[in-house]
Amino acid sequence: MEHYRTGPHTCYDLKYHFVWVTKYRRKVLVGEVGRRLRELVREVCRTYEVEILEGAVSVDHVHILVSCPPDLSPSKLMQYIKGKSSRKLMMEFQHLQKQYWGRHLWARGYFVASSGNITDEAIAAYIRGQDGTELGDGGDNFRVPANGP
Repeated sequence: MEHYRTGPHTCYDLKYHFVWVTKYRRKVLVGEVGRRLRELVREVCRTYEVEILEGAVSVDHVHILVSCPPDLSPSKLMQYIKGKSSRKLMMEFQHLQKQYWGRHLWARGYFVASSGNITDEAIAAYIRGQDGTELGDGGDNFRVPANGP
């Protein structure tokens, strides 16, 4: 996947694999909640010129493989994604407010690895093997679980 991106003064190929989980690993990212989460992640990524190469929303965690510009740190991207998605999902879905009365949808922390340690194909194949079965309509291979647990 030799796919270099360019900016005003840069040429880069920075790819990160992110994984983050719901608080208490509750299985709430199904159906409409999962689809809305996928849209929110796409919105944040579009805003910061992050390209989603592969993604999967499972019932209690999310995987994404992204290509990021060099001026955006992995920690900032995760802060933007988790912050916006938590706030919006809690506002839009009343049943989440009852389960997460502390107003925190996501567990603290996340996993991130650059794809330089293993190939992009291996990460993409791993993500395709996740629980998400319903392919997205955005053309970016971002899956959501079709039904509940």
